[in-house]
Amino acid sequence: MARGRIPLALKGHLAPRLRPPPSALGPSFAIHAPASSTSNLRLRIPAHLRQFTTKRDETNDASAAQDAKEGAQHEIAADSAADTATSDTKSKQAVLDEAASSSGSSDSSTLNDEKDWESNPNWKVDSFSDLPHPNFGVNQHMPFNAEFKEVLKQIPWEFRAPIRYAFAYGSGVFPQSKSDGKPASPDVIRAIHPKAPPAVQRAQDGTPKMIDFIFGVSHTQHWHSLNMKQHRDHYSSLASLGSGAVSYVQDKMGAGVYFNPYVVVNGILIKYGVVQMDTLEKDLAQWDTLYLAGRLQKPVKILRDDPKIRLANQMNLLSALRTALLLLPPQFTEEELYGAIAGISYLGDPRMALPTENPSKVKNIVGNNMANFRRLYLPLIETLPNVQYNDAGVGEKDWVWGDASLKLEQDMDPIKRGNMVRRLPKSFRAKLYFEYQKKFAIPQMDFDKMMTENKNEDAIAFKRREGGGFERRIAQDDPEELHKYVRAVIKQTISWPATTQSLKGPLTSGFGRTWRYLFEKIGKYRQGRAAEKPVAAAPTESGKTGDAKAAAESSAKDEKR
Repeated sequence: MARGRIPLALKGHLAPRLRPPPSALGPSFAIHAPASSTSNLRLRIPAHLRQFTTKRDETNDASAAQDAKEGAQHEIAADSAADTATSDTKSKQAVLDEAASSSGSSDSSTLNDEKDWESNPNWKVDSFSDLPHPNFGVNQHMPFNAEFKEVLKQIPWEFRAPIRYAFAYGSGVFPQSKSDGKPASPDVIRAIHPKAPPAVQRAQDGTPKMIDFIFGVSHTQHWHSLNMKQHRDHYSSLASLGSGAVSYVQDKMGAGVYFNPYVVVNGILIKYGVVQMDTLEKDLAQWDTLYLAGRLQKPVKILRDDPKIRLANQMNLLSALRTALLLLPPQFTEEELYGAIAGISYLGDPRMALPTENPSKVKNIVGNNMANFRRLYLPLIETLPNVQYNDAGVGEKDWVWGDASLKLEQDMDPIKRGNMVRRLPKSFRAKLYFEYQKKFAIPQMDFDKMMTENKNEDAIAFKRREGGGFERRIAQDDPEELHKYVRAVIKQTISWPATTQSLKGPLTSGFGRTWRYLFEKIGKYRQGRAAEKPVAAAPTESGKTGDAKAAAESSAKDEKR
């Protein structure tokens, strides 16, 4: 037997159909299970194969088995959270239990300092039991078609390189248009997915599309080294320079993501991006680039979960909600709120300035995923003190899963809005402060002193960060001016990372795949423009539009600017 090869008897720990079952991972491993529940597990080389192995074989086999066990644990955690998300989402107490934070409640007996995870986050979490409470962050997990979910879960198991965090996203997972009811022909399906499982065909409902994934990994160079041995055909000619060159391009250029598009796994056409876990965590918590944070501000299907990423993403979602509230008037609709959130990641994206993206993309994402957006943000809306629903529809049965766009209102009190400004992500907040320093003509010495005080408070973090006079001045600025400055900072944050990420496409994907990607994007842009024309020409009853339509038109105008 060749040195360094995995014995056939052990390949079950890597292959999707024979991955370690939940029963093999210890009793009751779930999102709140202690790490010790799996500590007695031992994955051994079968006795009849030991005579053929070497010490190096045994080391590689043990490492592969450990990776398989950890992958299964992260997958089970995602499944458990999704089950919890499905079981009870309608009661207010269940909502509060999912995203408890003392920032949103005046009842300190209900939400005490122990649950004040935002002001004093525990970044040393090693297991899901270290999170603030068992149901923390399950709002991130979307209830999903069971068959389609199982198909998606198989994809990470086709990679021997270890994957700690994984999610599927985009229009191939969450439709962005209504089905026309016409099934796609076998030839149309095969043109996208060579051997699409029936579950994929049913889920994509006559419009087969490439499915997008993001894989979070611990060490990019090691991961690419392993993956290039298994899937060399996934890479461009850059891989001929070795995993060091690949990881350098990934980590030093753009937003720290390396994409391999148009590869077929299990008969399904996919695109997968690889990101280092530390890079993902930092972007979620601080909004360094908003490249991946923006993707996770919209509904995604998490396939493998990680406790530290779940904590960081909950902070990301809360930051997105606060940013959107700063951009909205006192009364607004859910469609306007979710449109503002979904539009964050597209401001500054070069694809939106060029004819390479559907101009109605944000409107389509929100309009066709209202229930999923509500599922994602309802727990956070319920915990903020300055926003609430103001709609009779909230009292209807199963309103959480409805498609109607309900009305909300927010308190425009400058103290509360100043607190929102103070609690924006660190990197993003610093850029906004700098813009307003220039506008308010604050002397540099005074500004530096104020920033030093803020840093000291962030370092101590024993109390809630409260906005001071500077933050309240920002919050009280003319709405149009505040809107302009916040959008400018969003664009400033996204523009360069997104542009360089796009520019490195030919290097990482190859010119052929890059051209195919651009050609398809241009096609989507033309379809979107064509779809807008009849809508714009159509008259409305009494010459007026409803809240939902007005919000959609507002979102579309924002995207065109």
